[in-house]
Amino acid sequence: MALDTSQGTAKRKVTNIEYLGFLMVFLAILALIYPQPVAGAFTAAASKVKSIAFDAFLMNVGWAIVCGVIMGRLIERAGFTDALVRIFIPITKRIGINPAVILPSLYHIIGDINAAGRIAGPSVKKAGATKDEQKIAIATMVQSQQSFSTFMLGLVSLTLAKVNPLPIILLTIFLPLIIVPLLLKTTLWRDTKAVSLDELPKFTPDTPLLAVLFGAAREGAEVLFLIVIPAAAAVFSIIGALEYAGIWQVVQTGLSGVLSALSIDVQTGIVSVLAAPTLAMAMLTKTAATMNPKLVVGSFVIAASGFPLGVVFGQIPMIWKGVSDLTETEIVKAAVLGIGMRIITAWLVAEFITPFVMM
Repeated sequence: MALDTSQGTAKRKVTNIEYLGFLMVFLAILALIYPQPVAGAFTAAASKVKSIAFDAFLMNVGWAIVCGVIMGRLIERAGFTDALVRIFIPITKRIGINPAVILPSLYHIIGDINAAGRIAGPSVKKAGATKDEQKIAIATMVQSQQSFSTFMLGLVSLTLAKVNPLPIILLTIFLPLIIVPLLLKTTLWRDTKAVSLDELPKFTPDTPLLAVLFGAAREGAEVLFLIVIPAAAAVFSIIGALEYAGIWQVVQTGLSGVLSALSIDVQTGIVSVLAAPTLAMAMLTKTAATMNPKLVVGSFVIAASGFPLGVVFGQIPMIWKGVSDLTETEIVKAAVLGIGMRIITAWLVAEFITPFVMM
């Protein structure tokens, strides 16, 4: 009896990932023949990661991230989340969304973006928010500053530029809490529903205070060492390699032109977008008094957001994928859309509102 050898002789088609593998093998061989470019790119990437992920995040702002988680957990234990839900239910009922959608933004305003996701993100899911409402929560969250120090330094800069800070704060920090969910709910993400207070769970935990305190400190360290630093290292290693290849300089040049057209100071705007908004606002306090007030306002609004890019493409998806029903792609898309809305807000307020709010 003849044996069926058709399965043994059938050829498996080469897949796309295998073609990519062939390319990687070819590049590896080239790297052995010409090692200098590979070594240079690796050194550039490692230096960039060290300067940002370790020197900046670990040595300078790491304590703020840990303290932000501690503060957030303590005020959550004190009933802060439940109080906010009661305050905003009348507004969210009119909009037609779950009131928990606004929680990450409020935690973001008073604390740190990483703490906001880690603390308020689970509350959004616990409140029964739909996937569309979770996307709206992320897009709304990036409308406000990623640390309280950014906010305070921005206030100083606005005052030095003789700009009345109150209308700017109301228009750019608090009004987006209502406008952004309303816009997104009526256009892109319509699977939303108003929820009454009786349908929501209680968000205040019953954990003893000391357990909350020490647990929050440990959680803050986990956020810093297991999420923030790895995410920053991943993003800035790529940027470092692109800088070595001369590609990132082209990106920065294009970014400078865009910022100028949007009435944003180029020097501080680039620092906000690529590195650290808090550092950008510290730089702005030294030049705001002699700068065009429009540029000061635009720079403040762009800094008081979810920038830098390492947060948008690294930290936000890393944190939210574990506390929501969304995929990393959906999280990044929501964050990018929110940042795009923030950029438009910066231009509109700087160009058309600034002349009317001078002191």
